[in-house]
Amino acid sequence: MPFNTLLTRKLGIRVPVVQGGMQWVGYAELASAVSNAGGLGILTALTQPTPDDLRKEIRRCRIMTKKPFGVNLTLLPAIVPPDYAAYARAIIAEDIKIVETAGNSPGPVIKLFKDAGIIVLHKCTTVRHAQSAIKLGVDFLSIDGFECAGHTGESDITNFILLSRARQSLKVPFIASGGFADGQGLAAALSLGACGINMGTRFMCTVEAPIHDNVKKAIVEASETDTELVLRRWKNTSRLFSNSIAREVIKIEKESSSGEFEEVRPLVSGKRGREVFLNGDVEHGVWTAGQVIGLIHDVPRCAALVERIEREAEATIAAIQSLIQPRSKL
Repeated sequence: MPFNTLLTRKLGIRVPVVQGGMQWVGYAELASAVSNAGGLGILTALTQPTPDDLRKEIRRCRIMTKKPFGVNLTLLPAIVPPDYAAYARAIIAEDIKIVETAGNSPGPVIKLFKDAGIIVLHKCTTVRHAQSAIKLGVDFLSIDGFECAGHTGESDITNFILLSRARQSLKVPFIASGGFADGQGLAAALSLGACGINMGTRFMCTVEAPIHDNVKKAIVEASETDTELVLRRWKNTSRLFSNSIAREVIKIEKESSSGEFEEVRPLVSGKRGREVFLNGDVEHGVWTAGQVIGLIHDVPRCAALVERIEREAEATIAAIQSLIQPRSKL
């Protein structure tokens, strides 16, 4: 039975599951597979070297699916920042209807998207940031708990509290992100007030994810304790898969007397992280993964995964409803 939430109605999808933007993962192969399965697939804009390349990837995705899909544009600190406005203009020019935004000072690009009539989902790690995003006119918030992969923020608030705070405080609908891999998680998120879930690491571990099988194997074999928090010293905390490089970064952070970021820069290079996904050497560089790796035990096709999540969520909600018995009239 199709779900009927504000997210499914507004986005035109069958199952309230969004595949979040992921650097070096969010290509047309994965986004189209998720959309074809009934969720919302998302291309990652900055995975493409130029705005023109992004336009080509959007067109390629349209050949692979006729269902709705979106584009992620994340604004993060960089020595030489990308031309975010140019990427935004490329998204608008390609008539994309849904955009996921994240990162610092998103106001200018959100305005561009809203002026173009685009539905904006903005990712936040605190209620305070969510309230700021509401003022910018976003349509949905993606509330990202501390369990998540990648940039966790600096507040360390896990989803059980964060989602309830969002339910209490926010006047804009939100989806739950960080720690979701199955239908029981979807049912829990809906119970806490979300209108859907966002999954990243779980979708990395699918047949269609365009990364090396060794990475998927490492995720399946990992436990929920096999992640590390790095760059805390510089208030740019990221959750990464626990490997020798990530642990070396933590050692330098703790022991360095200078506190200079230059000491770890070569180790956290995005270039090395991308090479992990290409060559399959999971110790070659740092790469993001959430604590949800402890819940991932297989590498299904996206269609099978989304169908399973749908079925599990329906069964879980029905089981909860069965716990409520009519009061006796005696």
